[in-house]
Amino acid sequence: MHEQVLDLRKRPLRDLRISVTDKCNFRCRYCMPAEIFGPDFEFLPQHKLLSFEEITRLTSMFTSLGVGKIRITGGEPLMRKNLPELIKMIRQVDGVQDIAMTTNGSLLANHAQALKDAGLDRVTVSLDSLDNERFGQLNGRGYQVESVLKGIRAAAEVGLSIKINMVVQRGVNDHDILPMARYFREQGHTLRFIEFMDVGNSNGWKLDQVVPSSEIVRMIHEEMPLEAIDPNYFGEVASRYRYVGSDQEIGLISSVTQAFCSTCTRARLSAEGKMYNCLFASAGEDLREPLRTGRSDEEIKELICSIWERRDDRYSEERLKETPGLAKRSKVEMSHIGG
Repeated sequence: MHEQVLDLRKRPLRDLRISVTDKCNFRCRYCMPAEIFGPDFEFLPQHKLLSFEEITRLTSMFTSLGVGKIRITGGEPLMRKNLPELIKMIRQVDGVQDIAMTTNGSLLANHAQALKDAGLDRVTVSLDSLDNERFGQLNGRGYQVESVLKGIRAAAEVGLSIKINMVVQRGVNDHDILPMARYFREQGHTLRFIEFMDVGNSNGWKLDQVVPSSEIVRMIHEEMPLEAIDPNYFGEVASRYRYVGSDQEIGLISSVTQAFCSTCTRARLSAEGKMYNCLFASAGEDLREPLRTGRSDEEIKELICSIWERRDDRYSEERLKETPGLAKRSKVEMSHIGG
């Protein structure tokens, strides 16, 4: 029987997001702007990254505390060599029910089959526009949309479940909402619209760049009528809608206008082995050092429990209330702990 560990707000620990690298081949403005993450930027050296064995060992500790869902993130996770090998190792951990991965999709076509064979269940592909010129500007490196669509097709062909994430920014790509909705409705993949968030310290976030989910729903509903549907499970971050008369759906992640902190069950493990209780956390707790200095699984599990049991994070709810001092707080960069 798995232990159940609860934080100060009685939220259980059920999901673990594992960043496998802090490197990415894109330079998206809201995550890794090129002027900061330039050619001289020092990424983590190999010896500071958790090894596959270390990640697997930690995963089994987390599953013994009630985690069932694992998500592999980055950076761009496919920049970590031999990633399918890690998926295979995690798949064998007792208690793992579901393994997903978030990727920019540009390298997916070459790895889809190996990832599926290794035991990956689902993939979430980030794509913010179908317009080549705009997409090239958004990714900061001139990558073409086709490289991502090719990855999505390859993932579909091998039988991976697919969702597409679009971060919407007013005045940047809000005119891409309807073209994206039409295209992915036709393709049969769930598209999720994410409100632009103030992750990290370098994306120049301003509230007036947020397009509220309610506005996105209204815009799509006028052309393609929608109806709300119930969440799949406790803690699901996306509000779900389906196109009337079909089972094809979209999702909206309203982390700015309708915070979902109260049901958040996610812990995050950074590429260098720090545990974070929130996407907007200022600091993480080091699990790599106890792993490498011979601490037992029981001792490290106690540490994980104590970190979670002290958890009181609810950044997005506090942002909604404009809590004093919040804006000046320094936060971990998303490229370190995934989305």
